[in-house]
Amino acid sequence: MSSPSTNNNYDGSATENDSSKHHSDAKIHDISALTTVLDPSTVLPIRMTSVVVKGYGRGSKDLGIPTANLDRESGQFSTASFEDLPTGIYWGFCRIGTDDHIYKTACSIGYNPYYGNNRKTVEPHLIADPNDTRRHKSSCGESLLGDFYDQSIRLSLVGYLRPELPFEGLDKLIEAIKQDIVNAEQFGDGDAASIQLEKIWVASDDSAIISKTHPG
Repeated sequence: MSSPSTNNNYDGSATENDSSKHHSDAKIHDISALTTVLDPSTVLPIRMTSVVVKGYGRGSKDLGIPTANLDRESGQFSTASFEDLPTGIYWGFCRIGTDDHIYKTACSIGYNPYYGNNRKTVEPHLIADPNDTRRHKSSCGESLLGDFYDQSIRLSLVGYLRPELPFEGLDKLIEAIKQDIVNAEQFGDGDAASIQLEKIWVASDDSAIISKTHPG
């Protein structure tokens, strides 16, 4: 986006039944070689602080689903390192800069297999509130926010939605991501103590490093 959204790409690709049988063995092999084998459930919640940078510029242009692209070099991550972040599609919460508003988010961690990237990215799509005039402003009816480049970003991924796998066709990819956004909104409305704890962290200025005594 001219915002973090507009200029970056959310491609949490997956087949409708999470099966790779319709894809060439060569392409699946390439993806598996890049994808971390770390079980997401062992590291959730995943907390990150970083700065919004320009991505591949495909999020709004191709998909109509703008994302924020986290800078891997300046970031702090609750996993041991950026490379230890387990790939997949997640839901959680995000805050940008000095704005105290907390957005629900659907987030891709990985290599955007539809486009064949070889560099891991973290790209949350910030979901505007239902009554926000920006909620359905993108070309496919999703949130379109402002320009966040060079602003700080705080992101907590609370739950795992699905793996990233290649889709056959842009339409199927967009359809799946739109469903991820629906799921992220629904899960984000939960009242579990763990959800509230992550919203409190996102609202704070605390470190992304989770203490060993952290509950859960």
